[in-house]
Amino acid sequence: MKNRKIFLLNNISDFGLREFREGYTITNDFNEAHGALVRSQKMHDMEFPPSLRVIARAGVGLNNVPIDRCTEQGIVVMNTPGANANAVKELVLAALMLASRDLVGGIEWVRKNADDPDIAARTEKEKKAFAGNEVIGKKIGVIGLGAIGIRVANMCASLGMEVYGYDPYISVNAAWRLKREIRHAETMDELLEICDYITVHVPAVDASRDLLNQLTFARMKDGVKILNFSREFVVNDDAIAAALESGKVAKYVTDFPGVKTVKMKNTVVLPHLGASTEEAEDNCAKMAVESLQDYLDNGNISHSANFPDINAGVCKSFSRLAFLHRNTPNMLGQLTAIMGEDGLNIANMQNASRDKVAYTILDIESRISDEALDKIKNIEGMLRVRVVK
Repeated sequence: MKNRKIFLLNNISDFGLREFREGYTITNDFNEAHGALVRSQKMHDMEFPPSLRVIARAGVGLNNVPIDRCTEQGIVVMNTPGANANAVKELVLAALMLASRDLVGGIEWVRKNADDPDIAARTEKEKKAFAGNEVIGKKIGVIGLGAIGIRVANMCASLGMEVYGYDPYISVNAAWRLKREIRHAETMDELLEICDYITVHVPAVDASRDLLNQLTFARMKDGVKILNFSREFVVNDDAIAAALESGKVAKYVTDFPGVKTVKMKNTVVLPHLGASTEEAEDNCAKMAVESLQDYLDNGNISHSANFPDINAGVCKSFSRLAFLHRNTPNMLGQLTAIMGEDGLNIANMQNASRDKVAYTILDIESRISDEALDKIKNIEGMLRVRVVK
């Protein structure tokens, strides 16, 4: 019987841990782990044991995991996109209200005057200072139409807003999930110039850094309201500070406290609450555990940050072999040649590449010899060889 040992780098929801099947145990010794589950623990300074095959993050961002080093060591890194999407969407709804109505200012005024015996009468006189706007009929631009952006766009359409979406990399599946009334912006500039609200939901990649900057703010309408529930570096700090000071941006709501943002005028800064719900933590944990098990048990990769996704289902042949390797010419030829020399018949083969690396799954009808495995491991560019079954 298999004995898969899993190491927890952070507290992981029991809702997810209960998904582990027979043959899996939680270990306190990282050096014997076959898989690891992580949330926020920084792993860059950690040494990875030879036994470690997969790291699954119960969340989306992976800047706490040394992805390049994992790739070189043949360790698959996965995350859980979409598992916390509803939690973030609901917080964006709250942010939309915070940007439109001066709720924070009103709450602070009430607390400041809590001891005033005439507070009820004063409220009627003072409340006009906190008046805001309704969102119905307003234009909102959603930059990034992934798992979260789609939900935000559809929600805003349900609120009666005029929604413009921009994502040059939107998938066909994602496009089908958008409501019919959502308008497609051909360029980001088109969206920036007409919208009363801008909300960003883009991945944490270098191309997203300073996406909203001095030039993009200059293209926006005066009095625009900005929501940032993507990443802190998506909005340039100095540019947003200047835009807030000049009145170009009327309100900035962000989920990422920073040395500069916490001191900016007309800004509401939340303490990174986007995925902080019990349901999101449960969903992320469950998805991470399921993906981790599917890789260890079946060799299937899903939501990987460093290797291509492949789903070969459950092996119905004698054995399944899995190879993580560099994306180089004749790699498949070398693999199949060694199989032929060993007298093996290949029942099923799947191969996919991703930039400089690739992944191959072979289902074979008899046992592979140790000599053949050694030959495969010595192929130049081979990163990891696994006998899955």
